[in-house]
Amino acid sequence: MSPTAAIIAKAKSPLLPKTLAEIAPCFLQRGWSLVARASLAGPWSEAGLDPALLTIDEKLGDAPELGLVLGGDGTLLSAARRVGIRGAKLLGINLGSLGFLTSHPASDAKNAVEAYLAGELQEDTRRMLHAELWRDGGKVMEAELLNDAVLAKGALARIMDMHLSVNGQEAALIKADGLIIATPTGSTAYALSAGGPILHPALKALVIAPICPHSLTLRPLVVDSAMPVTITVGDAEDAHLTLDGQIGQAVRQGDRVEVSLSSHTITLMQSPTLPYFRLLQQKLHWSDR
Repeated sequence: MSPTAAIIAKAKSPLLPKTLAEIAPCFLQRGWSLVARASLAGPWSEAGLDPALLTIDEKLGDAPELGLVLGGDGTLLSAARRVGIRGAKLLGINLGSLGFLTSHPASDAKNAVEAYLAGELQEDTRRMLHAELWRDGGKVMEAELLNDAVLAKGALARIMDMHLSVNGQEAALIKADGLIIATPTGSTAYALSAGGPILHPALKALVIAPICPHSLTLRPLVVDSAMPVTITVGDAEDAHLTLDGQIGQAVRQGDRVEVSLSSHTITLMQSPTLPYFRLLQQKLHWSDR
């Protein structure tokens, strides 16, 4: 049975058809099957590729070996939930602007794919989190996440009151615009903007970062990732829980958000020529004078 690559793409990217034209033949010539959602059919045809060579499946196949991510980090976060937690390795080609996770640039897409097919890329395993929202004794929502869980108020809402517990112990009463719980992978996302530290992906830790806290003594906190984090919402108006910036749910006073280490991991395929600190230098301009 031929191996399968599921293509998860930012369908509106102007770079997508050209990138597909460059890399799809690399898989097809080696006998791979390619599967994608219906939104890829247009860019696939625009790339001049035979529609008969692409399988359209909204579930992205039963067990793809590879998730070929063509987009930005948001596209990869979606791919992590769609196929990464099912065991597919993720190869990210950056069609966006930043690309901490989709670290291979579009200009080097074919070389990245050829390197993967030749077994020259390295596996980079990342842990995920599991988040649940509880209300009146019932579970309202649950999902796996790779980056962060964010509780935040609306643009014109009052400051939020939140009770924070870590590993079953009451930690703080937080008055702030919100609170971020981030993995090491997510430490370079929203948590970084909120003043949180950058965590190396190898660390088994979480960042708990308040957003614009009322008290300046309330600082970002790093805890062991094995410690469950619970946030009980006190006074809240127009507040929302957002997971990985893509899954959202309105929250009410008395709601409880529980975040714990997931049983799932995802595997990124990375170039050995772009180690983590070199990536930080490149993306955060640490090497600039």
